[in-house]
Amino acid sequence: MRRFGRTLVTAAVALAVVAGTAGWASADSQRAVTGPPPGADAWRADSVSGRRLPDPASAPPREVAAFFAGLDESGRRRLLLRHPLVVGNLDGAPLPLRYEANRLAVLATGEARFESLAGPGRRILAFDPRGRGQVAEVFGDPERAAHVSVIVPGSDNDATTYDARRTPHTGPAGMARALRSATAGDTAVVAWTGYTTPVGVGLDAADGRLAEVGAVRLARFTAGLDAVGAPDPVLFCHSYGSVVCGLAARHTDSSDVVVFGSPGMRAGTAAGLGTAARVWAARGPSDWIADVPNVEVAGIGHGADPTSPAFGARRIPAGDVRGHTGYFAPGTRSLAAFASIADGVAR
Repeated sequence: MRRFGRTLVTAAVALAVVAGTAGWASADSQRAVTGPPPGADAWRADSVSGRRLPDPASAPPREVAAFFAGLDESGRRRLLLRHPLVVGNLDGAPLPLRYEANRLAVLATGEARFESLAGPGRRILAFDPRGRGQVAEVFGDPERAAHVSVIVPGSDNDATTYDARRTPHTGPAGMARALRSATAGDTAVVAWTGYTTPVGVGLDAADGRLAEVGAVRLARFTAGLDAVGAPDPVLFCHSYGSVVCGLAARHTDSSDVVVFGSPGMRAGTAAGLGTAARVWAARGPSDWIADVPNVEVAGIGHGADPTSPAFGARRIPAGDVRGHTGYFAPGTRSLAAFASIADGVAR
């Protein structure tokens, strides 16, 4: 009974912190976007050169890659023009084809909130206009780079906010640009906002529902990179994004998983993640995430602190990081360490 009582107290504290940080009313419950994008039914009903098209919901990325390898240029262009939204999100399809498909898909929405994604020089690797919108943008060339990193963000990120310029070096795109600038030059970085993130700090941020859906999408996305010959990625996972990475780790071929500002990874130890990847963790001295109890009770909370010695992750210096989003600020020890990991030279 005494142990049960302590568990109830811990759960109450966890709920109080989540509620007190932003208030339940400040966070809207989100409906996770799942499955292939609109247009999948028309794609399934189509064919090219007498061949059935791979099912965007179930075909493994390697099967998709093999399918496109067997098409001539005219066949690829036909599918691109007829089904841009499907081709743009089809993991395993050639990356240049996806960039062009997503440019067309963005323009086809006619929505001002997305129009900047179709700007010159942008490499949009995934785009889904449903809900708040999802997007993945590439900085560099994953197929020719020696190394690839993927930024997995936390709450309040979507297709219209992921590249907000309010504060440099924050948000998925800002983090990606900062990381690429800090590396040796042969590392490509993807800003992956490919799942429905929580809004604010409320129940969605305290449970794993959105992270579970995000983990499936992240695993498939990384399999798509592998299918086109990109190097095994390093996952950089911020805040709630580290919950996504914790659930996805065993299903990806990542070489390293780096978490920062993490509320937990839904595992008791790094070994419990079930991955052969090296696991790294950082938390700055003024990061408010330290006030969130590291518990998981009745589905609320995300478990052990990845920066604790007992968790077993490799520690990243972060003593000069300010707040919850300052890990990629120029000159910080955390950014230098991140670049070393991204470049494959950290030990």
